[in-house]
Amino acid sequence: EVQLVESGGGLVQAGGSLRLSCATSGFIFDGYSIGWFRQAPGLEREEVSCSGSHGGSTYYADSIKGRFTMSRDSAKNTVYLQMNSLKPEDTAVYYCVANDQCGQATMISFGFWGQGTQVTVST
Repeated sequence: EVQLVESGGGLVQAGGSLRLSCATSGFIFDGYSIGWFRQAPGLEREEVSCSGSHGGSTYYADSIKGRFTMSRDSAKNTVYLQMNSLKPEDTAVYYCVANDQCGQATMISFGFWGQGTQVTVST
């Protein structure tokens, strides 16, 4: 059974940092692309970052480029999202998603999703 479990969310002041983790199981970790999405109330899901399979490149959305860094630990089957210089507009539920390839549409349609973790950035 494929499982993705996010953790690390919470409440932080603007300018602060959080590190999200996504522990995965049930699939060959290096063989899948894994992405981070977020969804704020009333808005559509947004692909924030995606790490390609087999050491592929990492994509970052313009909205977070230079502030967020995604990494993978193959020994732990875990991905991380280091979020620095957080802004109130980063407030959302953050999800990790596994799929055979990156891309917002394909990940939404075909990916395996975690349950999400809430990130709230206060002013």
